[in-house]
Amino acid sequence: MKILLAEDEVQLARVLKMAMATSGYEVDTVDNGKKVVDLASQNAYDVMILDIMMPVKSGLEALKELRAHGDQTYVIMLTAMAEEDDKVNGLDAGADDYLTKPFSLKELLARLRSLERRTKDYQKDEMDFNDLHLNSGEQVLESHNSISLSREETQMLQYLILNAGKELSADDLRQHVWGDGDEADNGDVWINICYLRHKLESIQSQTHIDGEKGGPYTLAG
Repeated sequence: MKILLAEDEVQLARVLKMAMATSGYEVDTVDNGKKVVDLASQNAYDVMILDIMMPVKSGLEALKELRAHGDQTYVIMLTAMAEEDDKVNGLDAGADDYLTKPFSLKELLARLRSLERRTKDYQKDEMDFNDLHLNSGEQVLESHNSISLSREETQMLQYLILNAGKELSADDLRQHVWGDGDEADNGDVWINICYLRHKLESIQSQTHIDGEKGGPYTLAG
């Protein structure tokens, strides 16, 4: 998984990043809420871990801005405040989970492993973007008319829709569609991008996938 960690306590950020990287996660770190919004608007993350109390823009303010722009990334809030209202405010702003400082690294890593397991099995049945409607359960894509998709095309389009407007590398797409245990390569990504482009044209959609062979790729309306 790719994780964005926002924590302005330098030593804590260093320890958290090292622990997550050692567990095999790719981690970007920032020290204020504005950088969270800036990076999240450009890059695809599977999880964001946001400290509530940060300079420039708080984690809560950053979260509200992300959700207002349609970002659906799973968010864990970090807070030194144990009051119930602070936790409620975070959840109401769009957080999915929270940890109260001090917390153990074992607990954080356990939550990430649990989330990773659920994510692998999770498919959102209905998704919309621009003039597209994707029914993942039926593997059907609709615009002015409809067309059937393969499993790989469906999962790739899901990830593209979730991160519309962001540049996604071929490795990102390969990982989210085929995972680590498959022998698929970036050539398979390109083949499925071509298939999806052809199907978008066939249903007369104005949505398009930008990018050349090798990536990066961007879904745009």
